[in-house]
Amino acid sequence: MKHFIALFALALSLTTLHARKAEEVTPVLIGSDTPQATLFDESGAEHSLPALLKDKHSIIVFYRGGWCPYCSLQMQELAERESEFLGLGYQIIGISPDAPEKIATIEKDGELNYAVYSDSGYSAMEGFGIDFHPKGKKDRKLPVPSVFIVTPNNQIAFSYVNPNYRERIPGDLLVAAAKSLKKD
Repeated sequence: MKHFIALFALALSLTTLHARKAEEVTPVLIGSDTPQATLFDESGAEHSLPALLKDKHSIIVFYRGGWCPYCSLQMQELAERESEFLGLGYQIIGISPDAPEKIATIEKDGELNYAVYSDSGYSAMEGFGIDFHPKGKKDRKLPVPSVFIVTPNNQIAFSYVNPNYRERIPGDLLVAAAKSLKKD
């Protein structure tokens, strides 16, 4: 009986571990429902992720923060291509672990027209399975930079998750994926 309890406790603890390195994340699978998550806008108001996505084709972009130059470049490219995505019927939602007050400066400084939300409670990153602890920071989490395309019924239809934060999905590939999914 002692062995059974020990094995059960070990199994339970393994299911609650989060990735310690970016290479260890286990992203949500295509076809899965989007997870429940609470996000915050620039004023600190709470928003339910499923409510933000409901009945809309959506592109969700997880980025590390406004301090990351690779993230800033990606967010600017999305801003430049936003009219293409809007023309296809998609909304763009940026999600970062930055605090809500930092989100406000990112939106103003970057001249972004699309919505950016704070995941300072890590619920979206954890739900999508892309959260990890940066080296030496057990009290902090970052997302592996990721892009998910979500259907109006809140299902994951496409994902791009790359643990190398320097490599992002090319804009042309994202546009092609968005076009392809609208044909289905």
